[in-house]
Amino acid sequence: MRRKIIYLFVPVFALLIQWPMGAMAQQVAEGMGDRYIRVAEIGELADSVNVWGDVGSSGRYIVPEGTNIPELLSFSFGYTQLRGNESNIDWSKTQIEVKVSRYNKQRKLVEVAMFRYRYHDPEPVRMFEFDLQNNDIVSVQVRRKPSFTDYVGVVAPVVGVIATSFLLIENLRGNN
Repeated sequence: MRRKIIYLFVPVFALLIQWPMGAMAQQVAEGMGDRYIRVAEIGELADSVNVWGDVGSSGRYIVPEGTNIPELLSFSFGYTQLRGNESNIDWSKTQIEVKVSRYNKQRKLVEVAMFRYRYHDPEPVRMFEFDLQNNDIVSVQVRRKPSFTDYVGVVAPVVGVIATSFLLIENLRGNN
């Protein structure tokens, strides 16, 4: 009787263990494919390019061969809003940096091109002429000059801690 129970228990136990593992493997495989974005048509010559930083959708893009940087930025939904608690951003003080890196023959990562310009200025012509290659890394950073509220946000807590410490020390001296 015990043997029959064991013979029935082992296959059921194996199925119970295997099912979650298979489901987990499927979820991992699906999750890994989330950041591969195919823009190129099936059968079209394509390059895989990494887009990182302050863009609407970063990830690894499969783009048509000969894609330039403005096209790639369009595929990745352009520049993102600056992070923070500001609702209205003064874009006139905003600077965009686009850096393209790739591996050389010695398998070392080198910067190939760097484009800096203000948001309201026209994009540099070289960005339109620059053809991306397979496995290029395009990093985008949106910067802005600090405003008065940024400085206040840094200085006010420091002044508050100093004032509180001073009042605490004075209060402790007065109680002795």
